[in-house]
Amino acid sequence: MITDIETALVARLQAGLGKMVREVASYAGELDDDVGRIVSVFPAVWVTFGGITKTEPSGTSHQKYKTHGRFVVVVGDYNPRSEASTRQGGVNKNEVGSNLLVQSVRRLLIGQDLGLAVKEFMPGRVKTLFNTATRDRGYSVYACEFDTYWMESALENGKWPLRTDDPNDQDAPFNTYHGRLSDPDPDLTSIGTRYHQPGTDTSADVLGNIKLGEQDDNATG
Repeated sequence: MITDIETALVARLQAGLGKMVREVASYAGELDDDVGRIVSVFPAVWVTFGGITKTEPSGTSHQKYKTHGRFVVVVGDYNPRSEASTRQGGVNKNEVGSNLLVQSVRRLLIGQDLGLAVKEFMPGRVKTLFNTATRDRGYSVYACEFDTYWMESALENGKWPLRTDDPNDQDAPFNTYHGRLSDPDPDLTSIGTRYHQPGTDTSADVLGNIKLGEQDDNATG
């Protein structure tokens, strides 16, 4: 689910921001390098997983859990005019400014579920990462947080991930990498019944068997 959400975030921002930015991508440590060397890609947007903030049981069975996740969209821009221009933009169309990027990213993501089985994104904090002026240029970078949650199912106590041929199954990775597996429980094909008339001996009980998934041959549509 984490990768699916990150990929969907990138796709929506790429489509929505259009030519407002030069790059929208998953974050790959770009800001760990000298920012002065990466301003050539600004204005830019990067998406990363910010972590799981809380997990809580859903219901009383402790088989389903509501997992709260945080995703971070990093926006950055620079401007050779001044530090203020990096935030506020400039007179030219290509001088976007990080303030507009923050506003636009939030506009595109707040209340969206990206077509996935997640809660619509709630906006969180916006934090300054860089807001700096050098001798020949200024640049500003902000981190925009978004929160959502999705459901995770737990294995039965003592069980292992299930054997499956479905590449989309949540246990498919364990099959791919040859982890220990459990066989799925057999399908429920019938239910035994017993009818006891009060006041009679149990030997007179009427026993039956209801087969599931079978249609009555005499049924008409």
